[in-house]
Amino acid sequence: MATKNPAVISRVGQRRQVVIPKRIAEELGLDVGDFVAVERHRGSVVIKPQRLVDADDVLTTEEGELLKKAEQQIRLGHSVKLAALDHEMDRKPRERSRKTT
Repeated sequence: MATKNPAVISRVGQRRQVVIPKRIAEELGLDVGDFVAVERHRGSVVIKPQRLVDADDVLTTEEGELLKKAEQQIRLGHSVKLAALDHEMDRKPRERSRKTT
């Protein structure tokens, strides 16, 4: 039979702020500035940690497909060492003939 953690008492502050006890915050991995969702559920207040994603950090469909392809190539052992990649990037581009009219 699992033992239930005893309740920890906090006080609602002047601006309706509630302090999450250190032990609970550490167990949940909460830190200053983190986001939480606050919900009412059956006469109780439920506070849940939330991890928000910056829209700039989300891959497009094409980027996601490229990433899957790259991960598969790495698993199959098809990879390039960084030194070789740097060398390839240092090469001067081929000169192309321009057509002028």
